[in-house]
Amino acid sequence: MKNSMLMKSGLPLVIVLVAFIAATVMIKSRKPPEQVPVEIPAFLVDAKEVTAEPVNFVVKSQGNVVPQNKTSLSAQVSGQVISLSKVFVAGGTFKKGDVLATLEQDDYRTDLKLAEAELAQAKAALQEEIARGKVAEQEWRSVRNVAPPELGLRKPQLAKEQANVKAAEAKLERAKRNLARTQITAPYNGIVVERNIDLGQFVAMGSVLGTIYSTDTAEVRLPITDSDLMFINIAGQSSEGAPVSLTATVGGVKRVWEGQLVRSEGILDTGSRVVYAIVEVQDPYNLQSSHKSPLRFGQFVEAEITSRQNEELVVLPRSILRLDNTVLTVNDNREIEIKPVEVARTTAQNVFIRSGIAEGSLVITSAVPNPYDGMKVRLPGDEPVLADTAEADTTDSADIVESESSEGDN
Repeated sequence: MKNSMLMKSGLPLVIVLVAFIAATVMIKSRKPPEQVPVEIPAFLVDAKEVTAEPVNFVVKSQGNVVPQNKTSLSAQVSGQVISLSKVFVAGGTFKKGDVLATLEQDDYRTDLKLAEAELAQAKAALQEEIARGKVAEQEWRSVRNVAPPELGLRKPQLAKEQANVKAAEAKLERAKRNLARTQITAPYNGIVVERNIDLGQFVAMGSVLGTIYSTDTAEVRLPITDSDLMFINIAGQSSEGAPVSLTATVGGVKRVWEGQLVRSEGILDTGSRVVYAIVEVQDPYNLQSSHKSPLRFGQFVEAEITSRQNEELVVLPRSILRLDNTVLTVNDNREIEIKPVEVARTTAQNVFIRSGIAEGSLVITSAVPNPYDGMKVRLPGDEPVLADTAEADTTDSADIVESESSEGDN
């Protein structure tokens, strides 16, 4: 009975011990698995071959339209306003030489007649003095045989009368000018902005009669950054100023006007750090049908200045340029080369590279995490390169699969 119980309780222990010993022997006798190095394929990148192309830069700016000439008309003589031109109203247009207003002329006509009379008297007195001088010379020579003195020939009196004639002529010219100044004439083709007088009003000398703007030429003052200034042509700095396209929305319709960059103000603004360039637009009010619609003073416009200088540059997407002004290229060995470049200009979409990349180079256009010089890469269409052992392992596995499949068929 006891032996039976001992056998029942000891048998499991023996079985466990035998299993443990067998497992230990199997573990120690097992060969380690063969280590096969596997080479990770090179990083796949996209790249494009670059070529230089002629580039005309377009500089964008904006500004307000102002007249080239802005004049406050003033009275050069005093008098009562007796007539006003129909065009001498706010918004009226006129031509050079048009009479805009007329002052009372009676007193000035009287002054003109007095000046004419004084001139006639002075001329008569001069003729009389000339005759007296001839008589005095004849009398002097008939009495004495010596040369007559200046006083004896009445030359000082003659000079006095000649001076009186010149003074009378000057008074006559001033009287004519004053009479002409009673008519306020337009100094150029323009538009009336404001009128400060009315019929019957007395105006004193120097009084402001109104404000007018010239309509022959309009100007737009455009702020240009110092970095953009090198890409545009300004008259005086080059043979011809750059063309400028001005755009604005008028009545819900986009309008375009053509102008020309004629000069810069030549001073860097200390507050905004920009240089102001001046664009001229001929016939802004379309009085000569130069445009499809008038360009009114005070209009806000956007400007695009096109450079006339062609420069051979490499144009790439803006995202390709790295923060340290370098780009990633691929050499013939399919390795990354980090190239520092000279950037001519950048925009929101493109970067324009002047030097640093040889024409025909492959520039990486896709993102590469943590790139470095000599990093292996591959391009679309390249076969991934594996280690020799890995290739052999792949081949053996393929052979085993083929043999097993053939056995199964049998």
